[in-house]
Amino acid sequence: MWYSLLADVVLLLHLGFVLFVVLGGFLALRWRRLAYIHIPVAIYGIVIEVIGFVCPLTPLEIWLRRQGGGAGYEGGFVEHYITAALYPSGLTRAIQLALAALVLIINAAAYTLWWRRRRRWLGRIIS
Repeated sequence: MWYSLLADVVLLLHLGFVLFVVLGGFLALRWRRLAYIHIPVAIYGIVIEVIGFVCPLTPLEIWLRRQGGGAGYEGGFVEHYITAALYPSGLTRAIQLALAALVLIINAAAYTLWWRRRRRWLGRIIS
């Protein structure tokens, strides 16, 4: 029971991490200093998708599920939870690269706004 509960906690943390990678740039619009945390995290998330690396939280969750008597799963977090819901045929390399590009585009838009607001804010301080 504890293992299953811990696996669910890891799943929620992983989901939170993925959402932060994708949308954290917009949080940085509200809390400017968050950008200094989000940028390296977003780069890490994009690199994971581009090179096809498995996030360390995935094997941890699978191990906890198996220890709790449940079934583990094959593949990564994105493939098992996100892609399975969006793309029933499974994760392909092209989809993985498209997801990485989408994350990059979303964050580029957020940081374009962030940079413009920062310049405006600095302009008010200096003048």
